[in-house]
Amino acid sequence: VQLQASGGGLVQAGESLRLSCAASGNIFSINAMGWYRQAPGKQRELVAVITSGGSTNYGDSVKGRFTISADNAKNTVYLQMNSLKPEDTAVYYCTGEGLGVDYWGQGTLVTVSS
Repeated sequence: VQLQASGGGLVQAGESLRLSCAASGNIFSINAMGWYRQAPGKQRELVAVITSGGSTNYGDSVKGRFTISADNAKNTVYLQMNSLKPEDTAVYYCTGEGLGVDYWGQGTLVTVSS
């Protein structure tokens, strides 16, 4: 399974950004996909995850502001980020899980200026 993330960039506080993660390869083995992030000097943390059944889970710091969704026809997961804050600045990693294997895409940098 290969995961290709895109959509990062520089925005101002209060603005929105949408990240995309396209999966390819043996995608039928994937049970869930999501996003983690890692800010400088901090541990990697869960942002959001969506299962193949459509269930979602969010990290406490993004609840109510971020929305994860999936387009199964395009094998792509999206992360809509609204009301961005400077503390959302981090490298965002797309991840997938299936058959006990974790997959990671390359990170995409999101920078939120105050």
